[in-house]
Amino acid sequence: MAGLYDATAFTTAEDFVAAGLDAAVVATPNRYHADLSVALLEKGVHVLVEKPIAATVADAQRMIDAARASDRVLMVGQVERFNPAVEAVKRAIQGEDVISIQITRVGPFPPRMGEVGVVIDLAVHDIDIIRHLTDSEIVEVQPQLARTKAEREDTALLQFRLANGAIAHITTNWVTPYKTRTLQVATKGKFVVADLMTRQVTEYFGQQPDGSYSTRGVM
Repeated sequence: MAGLYDATAFTTAEDFVAAGLDAAVVATPNRYHADLSVALLEKGVHVLVEKPIAATVADAQRMIDAARASDRVLMVGQVERFNPAVEAVKRAIQGEDVISIQITRVGPFPPRMGEVGVVIDLAVHDIDIIRHLTDSEIVEVQPQLARTKAEREDTALLQFRLANGAIAHITTNWVTPYKTRTLQVATKGKFVVADLMTRQVTEYFGQQPDGSYSTRGVM
């Protein structure tokens, strides 16, 4: 592969860290994220690390501390916040008071998965989306987890309360035979529905006395 693209290949992490890089992407198994990222940051290298940031909270904090100490950028690859459908929802609710957010992210069990459960693999996207859409931090979590096919949880129902008063719910699992990725946001003035796979976004607004709404596609 290196020969095909006229690139340099490394056989050890130590050689990679010592290569004099400006920036690096860490896309290793989760358990290696912290040690490799910290080593790169301490060498003055900016780091984009795949989600989840690390295998443990302590490892994540170690990475954050290293980034601050070295004055380098540490960014987690939370790609769903850059999904055009999520960006369209963000624009649609700008200036609105968010009441609630409902996200469903389900699908079949991925055979490759064994190191983490469905919360770390899938729900981290939606936790990030909730914080992104509300510009608020989570202050309360009520998780319900179940394990049916995997070594770790493969079904999760997660409820959140945010500092600004909004509430949110995530349904995620690896037991549904088909993939679904949907987002619903209720505000005081409108209701916005998005399909994160087809990137179709619909806004319901202007509720009438008979309970009906006007609708428009915003993407």
